[in-house]
Amino acid sequence: MHVAKDAVYYNKKLELFIRAIYTSTKTKPGKYVCLASYGLSADIAIMDYCRKHPEIGFICIATRGAGKIEKLLGTNTGNLTTRSSVPVITVPKNYRIKPIKHILYATDLRNYQEELKKVIALARPLSAQLSVLYLSKQEDDLNDLTSMNNQVKEKLQYNIKLFIKDSSAASSLLKSLRKQIDKIKPSLIVMFTDQHRNFFQKLISPSKTEQISFGTKFPLLSYNKY
Repeated sequence: MHVAKDAVYYNKKLELFIRAIYTSTKTKPGKYVCLASYGLSADIAIMDYCRKHPEIGFICIATRGAGKIEKLLGTNTGNLTTRSSVPVITVPKNYRIKPIKHILYATDLRNYQEELKKVIALARPLSAQLSVLYLSKQEDDLNDLTSMNNQVKEKLQYNIKLFIKDSSAASSLLKSLRKQIDKIKPSLIVMFTDQHRNFFQKLISPSKTEQISFGTKFPLLSYNKY
C-alpha cells in the first residue's frame, strides 16, 4: 500500500519537475512519460527498464561526485557508465543549460573510425564544432596520426580538429586528460568505455570514463566501446 502511495507522490513530483524544465527553457513540451519505479538500486532499475524499452536512445543522470568508498563499491552514475548498453549522459550537479556548440571526443584511437561515426551522427544535426583529443605515447608517429585523421575527416565528410597532447610526462593519464578538457572547455565530452573487464581489472585500473564523470564540469556522454 505504501509503495503505491509513494509511486503516486513521486510521479506527481516528477511531472512538476518536467513541466518546470520546459517552462524555464521556453521549450514546447514533447512526448514524455513519468514513471516512479522500484528495484534493488536505481542503476539496476534503470537498466532493467531500458531492456524492456529498446526504443530508448539515451539515459541522462546527474552526478554529484563520490567519495573513495563510493567509487570503490560503485555509484548509480558510475555503474550506469560502465555497465549500460544504452549511451549515458552524466550532468554535473551545478551545470547550467547552454547550447551544445563544441563536442570533444577523447579517444585511445582503438576502433577510432567506427566510434567517430557515432560522434559525428550526434554533432552533425547540432552543427557543432568537433574536436578529437588523443594523449600520445613516446612510440607514436605524430605524422601518421595527423595523416590518419585527415583521411578519416575526408571520408566522413566532417570538419575535425585533432589535439595530440604528450602524456609521457610524470602526471597520470587521468590528470592529463582532465587538464586538456579544462583547457578546451567543450559543451559536451564524448568517451567510449570498455565494459568487458572483470572486477579485479576494474579495481586495479578504474574506467577513465567513469573517473572523468565524477570530476568534470562538463556533461559527459559515454558509449559502450564494443
